Amino acid sequence: MDRLKILVVEDNTITALDLQEMLEEAGHTVTAVARTFNEALKAVKTQPPDLALVDITLEDSAENGIETAREMLLMHRMPIIYLTADSDHDTFQAAKETMPAAYLLKPFRADELKLQIELAYHFFQVNQSADNPSADHLFLPIDKGYEKIALKDVLYLKADGAYVKIFLVSREQPYHISMNLRHLAQYFPPANFFRLSRSLLINLNYLERLERNYLYIIGHKTPIPIPATSRKELMKRLTVVRTK
Repeated sequence: MDRLKILVVEDNTITALDLQEMLEEAGHTVTAVARTFNEALKAVKTQPPDLALVDITLEDSAENGIETAREMLLMHRMPIIYLTADSDHDTFQAAKETMPAAYLLKPFRADELKLQIELAYHFFQVNQSADNPSADHLFLPIDKGYEKIALKDVLYLKADGAYVKIFLVSREQPYHISMNLRHLAQYFPPANFFRLSRSLLINLNYLERLERNYLYIIGHKTPIPIPATSRKELMKRLTVVRTK
């Protein structure tokens, strides 16, 4: 089972604590517990989650959970699982419009929630690749428009303050995108791209040379330091012939 980063949107303190404990026992990380619409949007912006559990009734918020989920999805693509004690038909129909991964009625069993989370994220990943015919390209916000780039042409991405520099095979100067690297990284498939550090995402297809503490990308003479915390995981992703 994947270990996921999960946002909990729940205004009942006891329920929120129970959910957090349940998720952490299952090996997941709770990125935040949000009680209101504004707290939820801030949490998504600060640390985009892999999945969100959303209570539909948020007593202390001007917007309910459905409206909150709709706005969160505009900021960040992810599966949504609604948690609610309301089985009202109209509420359910409104929730359906946001295309949730699941709709669980309280009280629910811990095992049920864990299974729904695993299924939701699995189908989200499958649908992302199967339903997107342009998955090998991106349209990036450049010069007051959107410019098409091929993922296979991206050498690496580097965070630069409030910007991300995107280095391409066929371009001498990198693109500068006003965006958080954590958010942008979700559009680059993990099959080819590796998050070397908080500020670097590299295309493994262009990894030319590997040394103990450094690596080299094709076309770039400057060595890139390998963080000690990333080296073991990087080596797992590569086919390395070792000396006896």
